[in-house]
Amino acid sequence: MKTAKSFSLEAMIDDVSALVTSETPSRDIERLTAQAQLLSEMMTRLLGHAPRIIDSPVGPHVHWSGGGEPKVLILGHHDTVHPVGTLQRLPFSYVDDVLRGPGVFDMKAGIVQALHGVAALDDASHIEILLTADEEIGSKASKDLLIERARACGAVLVLEPSADGGALKVGRKGTGTFFLTIEGRASHAGLEPEKGVNSLMELAQLLPQIAALSDADKGTTVSPTLANAGTADNVIPAQTTCAVDVRVAIPEEKPRVEAGFAALTLQHPEARLTIEGGIGRPPMHHYAAATLFEIARNVARSIDLGDIEGLVVGGGSDGNFTADAGVETLDGLGAVGGGAHGDSEHVIASTMPARAALIAGLCQELSSMAKRPPLGRVPDER
Repeated sequence: MKTAKSFSLEAMIDDVSALVTSETPSRDIERLTAQAQLLSEMMTRLLGHAPRIIDSPVGPHVHWSGGGEPKVLILGHHDTVHPVGTLQRLPFSYVDDVLRGPGVFDMKAGIVQALHGVAALDDASHIEILLTADEEIGSKASKDLLIERARACGAVLVLEPSADGGALKVGRKGTGTFFLTIEGRASHAGLEPEKGVNSLMELAQLLPQIAALSDADKGTTVSPTLANAGTADNVIPAQTTCAVDVRVAIPEEKPRVEAGFAALTLQHPEARLTIEGGIGRPPMHHYAAATLFEIARNVARSIDLGDIEGLVVGGGSDGNFTADAGVETLDGLGAVGGGAHGDSEHVIASTMPARAALIAGLCQELSSMAKRPPLGRVPDER
């Protein structure tokens, strides 16, 4: 089985640099297309043949297949949250064992680790790699494809960044956002406030109703995160908007929370409320990762990576979809570092060879087994 010594850190850093310096904000089809071509060239060089480029309304997905009976899907994304121009302000750098740059942690270094890991296999015929173009914006254009390939393969390894200290992610909360728009009526705040319908005051009285939807005992959080109201400081605001972040740990909470939003009640009879959005990603139960995590722990020990932890985290990924579809899924197999989505985004470069070896070892073990069967019913732990 390959160890960290089997991999060239210098070569991996060169490939990370190439991906990071090609900016790929979600929805920027031109730049995502350029990155897809770059990934195609990289896969051809490392893996021996080119992937299939799959066009979508939001940018191309990249799908590589080893050509044999599929048993493992390595799942990632090549879009990032960073707008064009971030690279000028935060250029790619490699200083004191730290890689920096937009998207380096989430998840371009993880992609490179996976490509080098698969390249090291004596037999990669049972491996598929799917890198989508829209994970950061909800995966609407790729969800059906990734579920299809996950079910075809039977096991999914997700390249999202590791948790603290390199821990793998064995469970995730379901995630979503609700967007509220309250329509009132503008009027002069000093001369005739009574003729207005204050949409901001309507939001204020909705907030306790929204807060009441949280349930800490069940792991449900409902958090207003963005709000905007008004046009001037002397005008009763005619429109107020609010975004609410929602996280649910168990499937049963999804319909309860959605029903709670549908039941929100305004105070003023002339005010109007519109609600869009919802809980788009279902929870990823740790049951879906249990077997793969034990295999990963054994691989980690065999390649001198030591004991590796598995954590349940609050954020969502495409692993939520594959686990919900009944496919064994292990997440957090990407880079070790921190600062995802922010200016401090970074990767600890020296960890990359070992992470590539971990991916290679998992692929080798799963390829040698019979294809993983669909998951059974999730145990009721409540």
